[in-house]
Amino acid sequence: MAKRKTKFMCNSCGYESAKWMGRCPGCSEWNTMVEEIEVVVKGPRRTFQHSDSASHKATPITAIEIADEPRVDTDLDELNRVLGGGIVPGSLVLIGGDPGIGKSTLLLQVSALLANKGHRVLYMSGEESIRQTKLRAERLGVTSGELYIYSETNLELVNEAIENVQPKFVIIDSIQTVHHPEVTSAPGSVSQVRECTAELMRIAKTKNIAIFLVGHVTKEGQIAGPRLLEHMVDTVLYFEGERHHTYRILRSQKNRFGSTNEIAIFEMLQGGLKEVLNPSELFLQERSQGAAGSTVVASMEGTRPILVEIQALVTPTSFNYPKRMASGIDQNRVQLLMAVLEKRMGMLLQTQDAYIKVAGGVKLDEPAIDLAVLTTIVSSYRDLAVSAHDCFIGEVGLTGEVRRVSRVEQRVQEAAKLGFKRAIIPASNLGGWDYPKGIKVIGVESINDALKEAFPNA
Repeated sequence: MAKRKTKFMCNSCGYESAKWMGRCPGCSEWNTMVEEIEVVVKGPRRTFQHSDSASHKATPITAIEIADEPRVDTDLDELNRVLGGGIVPGSLVLIGGDPGIGKSTLLLQVSALLANKGHRVLYMSGEESIRQTKLRAERLGVTSGELYIYSETNLELVNEAIENVQPKFVIIDSIQTVHHPEVTSAPGSVSQVRECTAELMRIAKTKNIAIFLVGHVTKEGQIAGPRLLEHMVDTVLYFEGERHHTYRILRSQKNRFGSTNEIAIFEMLQGGLKEVLNPSELFLQERSQGAAGSTVVASMEGTRPILVEIQALVTPTSFNYPKRMASGIDQNRVQLLMAVLEKRMGMLLQTQDAYIKVAGGVKLDEPAIDLAVLTTIVSSYRDLAVSAHDCFIGEVGLTGEVRRVSRVEQRVQEAAKLGFKRAIIPASNLGGWDYPKGIKVIGVESINDALKEAFPNA
């Protein structure tokens, strides 16, 4: 016997309420409560098991035996790094990103690589027909017979297809298009996404199948649906990039099987995505020589050092309030560093507009970029060029001191590999390691010392 029940659920945190409220008590967000009609069917309640074992007793952790099951190599070193070394069998991976950024292209390429190695892959598309998927596969050069294409949005039929094909990997494109017949709300709603993800998680854990979910994002850049979706999956990946740039960055926001500090860099070409194995050389190849307002910083993205160019344009303003704009870096950090320059160096920046940009579309958020950003601002303000062979590394404090950073040896080695002659680093990072050949390492204790090294003739 079915019974209809009306409730309101928060789109952000999943908080349930019997009545509509303007502000969610769970996450304090406004206008996130969505009305949902639930049909309650009386009958045996489904249970969830992570394995096919009939035993439900608690087991001491010392008595649990695990098999040595290696990760599956995708033949994409960039993707393997973000996943923590490869795909873990039985894992549930969520990939989000803006429309048209390349999520489906990446997963179709990964499916082809896995199928070429003999692994059976089921690609379920809820947004394209099988013919449309075939056209995209031909453009990418996908020809393996171990790749199965299925166009369906009914989760029960998807489950039947998994039973018939017996794949080792499943791609769901996308989770917002899949619906469960027992849930009466529309596809993409909070109840549907939650129920479908729970069912797919049961399939992944019980059958030891790695499942990739494509998730839509909202205009704020968050994955659409309840926040519970990100808590349920094992790994959350974000595919980022500017539509007008060919470079794409894959970041890990959550990973139960590896680090969340790694990034993968791809280049979007006519034939699909191509790995960028040396991003430092790529980001610096169009750098202007001898131009004011340009410096290079060695930033760490996970375990990999990347050299990136930071540009600044400081011009007099004609308004009462100067404009501060930043691309690829936190705007509040730019304002903080400009305040340090005004207070500690006596520079009158209150009458100047400042525009800061990280070249190549990369986003930097670590403290070690402070010294490079500060030097770039001074270079543009004084119209003095920094040497093209200098690299700047260091965190800047509010009192003007240059503070220690981590993994300075790897940063300097990357700079030396690309032909830089000098590395300006914090003085506290000088001892305890061997300097690479061909590069001079200079330690500075304050921004005054750093600026004297950057502009020796000023």
